[in-house]
Amino acid sequence: MPTARPRDRETPQAGRRSKQAEPEVLAPMEARSEDTLPSGEGWQYEPKWDGFRCLAHIASDGAVDLRGKSGKPLARYFPDVVAHLETLSIGPCTLDGELVIPVGETLSFEELQMRLHPAESRVRKLAAAHPARLVLFDCLEAEGKTLVAEPLSARRAALEALVRRVGADPVLRLSPFTLDRAEAQGWLDRSGGALDGVVAKRRDGPYEAGERAMVKVKLARTADCVVGGFRYESGGRRVGSLLLGLYDDEGLLNHVGFTSAISAADRPELTRRLEALVEAPGFTGRAPGGPSRWSTARSADWRPLRPELVVEVHYDQVTADRFRHGTSILRWRPDKPPRTCTLEQLGREARPGLLVGAVLDEDRDTAREAGDGKGK
Repeated sequence: MPTARPRDRETPQAGRRSKQAEPEVLAPMEARSEDTLPSGEGWQYEPKWDGFRCLAHIASDGAVDLRGKSGKPLARYFPDVVAHLETLSIGPCTLDGELVIPVGETLSFEELQMRLHPAESRVRKLAAAHPARLVLFDCLEAEGKTLVAEPLSARRAALEALVRRVGADPVLRLSPFTLDRAEAQGWLDRSGGALDGVVAKRRDGPYEAGERAMVKVKLARTADCVVGGFRYESGGRRVGSLLLGLYDDEGLLNHVGFTSAISAADRPELTRRLEALVEAPGFTGRAPGGPSRWSTARSADWRPLRPELVVEVHYDQVTADRFRHGTSILRWRPDKPPRTCTLEQLGREARPGLLVGAVLDEDRDTAREAGDGKGK
């Protein structure tokens, strides 16, 4: 059975209507990290877009509901997308995709993060400056018919039919795919600034909500980590390093390393933010300062935090489920639920590479693209 999450009621303030969409909130199907793309018959390969995962439900009356990976509402942060979807006569349907924001010839994750702002006026100003896109790659419901038990091949056909009905559209984009592993590998080998890797899915598989039923190969060795604690700078009261944690199979948060790559300009505000979250125990599994031949008096001098902040870091090598060296911060992940940051990420992602070029703002014949089943 599909995994349903508790639904927060939210009346979208973004569009022209004040109706409430009332979908069943499913947990998106997720992917497990691997070093290489799977081979053999029956695989479909798709770009892994660098954005916010989103399940979009359009009711028969046109009401729109957007949900993130955590199940939380996203409508108030993307009024441009909601307002546009309300104008389309394609409900009832539920679509799986990625919210992205093109800036120039790439996608800006920073612009996405800026949308998560409490002030509606600020969100609307950002939306006007850089409108978002919804890149679609799966269809869970079409014309009122549930498709989660159907194979991917059938769901993709339904998605393509829906996109053909819409026609050329400034907001909706149909994500390309290929059945050719060599072509998908080429996406990894010659990239640009729009993708985060490649995802492989079984063509004969159902939509397994909440399960890691896909395979992803990312372009760098990165991990989304929970900030379980921090240390002050030596001799000072500003943050010196963040202590990183990942959850194990038993649900315990284990210390896996640190990052001290924090700019001097960011340290005062980050210190205030961290001090507001100080709360024991921080790490519930392996904690900093445990006995080892590298232990020093400073090893035990750290402050525990409530596990609320998630940061994506780049790392080089892993030994015994720990980063061998210090990591560098790539970005904060306010969209990532801390409990999804698991040890499964470590040491299983692809080496750095280039991204496949993709210009999301160009007008494309989406019906033709859907019909040939090939990526660019």
